[in-house]
Amino acid sequence: MTHEHNHTEEERYITLVNDNGDEELFEILLTFESEEFEKSYVLFYPVGASEDEEDGEVHAYAYIPTEDGGFGELLPIESDEEWDMVEEVFNTFLDDEEENQ
Repeated sequence: MTHEHNHTEEERYITLVNDNGDEELFEILLTFESEEFEKSYVLFYPVGASEDEEDGEVHAYAYIPTEDGGFGELLPIESDEEWDMVEEVFNTFLDDEEENQ
């Protein structure tokens, strides 16, 4: 997938172009860095859906930030160890959000 980052909306959205060439808008849920894997990660879901709805599936990608702070190329998460780490961060984020409500 290719992507564009929309800097005008407080960096809360990302636009992806799917394999059919259609643009899809996603809301960024969380970004974080991992020293262990030496990458940054972004989690996002389709605009109009919430992260706990089935149609609001959360997508996760690794990326290497560009010099201007952008996402650069989104990279697939390939190893089980990396997925486990991302899932742990996501679950902690959800627990924190639940506590703050």
